[in-house]
Amino acid sequence: MRDTEESINVSALNQFAYCPRRCGLIYLESEFADNLHTARGNAEHARVDRVAHEAVGFGVRVEYALPVWSDRLGLVGKCDVVEFHEDGTIYPVEYKHGARKKRLNDDLQLAAQALCLEEMTGKSVPKGAIFHHTSRRRREVEITETLRRQAEETVAAVRALLISGVLPAPVNDARCKECSLKEICQPEAVAGKFRVHVMRSTLFDPEDECAKS
Repeated sequence: MRDTEESINVSALNQFAYCPRRCGLIYLESEFADNLHTARGNAEHARVDRVAHEAVGFGVRVEYALPVWSDRLGLVGKCDVVEFHEDGTIYPVEYKHGARKKRLNDDLQLAAQALCLEEMTGKSVPKGAIFHHTSRRRREVEITETLRRQAEETVAAVRALLISGVLPAPVNDARCKECSLKEICQPEAVAGKFRVHVMRSTLFDPEDECAKS
């Protein structure tokens, strides 16, 4: 990474994959707001961070809130939990309040953590898990080559967004309903203004307007 490029937070990949505009509001305009879902998620993360370091099994060391980074990708972040097994296995675990999502945003965040851990330790991290608080179960995620490539592509997309400084258009779909930034984002109003702009730009033929002048 060039020295002039700022590091990207691992969590930004999750935000971008869920909604590029949400990512822009948080990381370009420093906007954030809590709702019931984010408050529950924050409480769960706080609970994880408060847990004393204890082994989940024989020969396993557990680290909580472990800082991670990748100089190659320009990433920084924090893993909720990383298990270091006696056989050398490194196993990151990301805690999420809700149920499994249809999109890959949580998996991309976990993959980015794995890439950071690999660079830091020099060891392969082939798998990790996402603990869904709603079901109280872990969902194991294989860090495949496809997922790794998607994570790196998302890093590039987030960096391009930050360099451009341009806030993306709202998605204005089902994702907006439970988004804590909906009032700040105003997806319906922004989408309405965009539709009006498109309609105005197509009302007249530019060649006709030139002929009139």
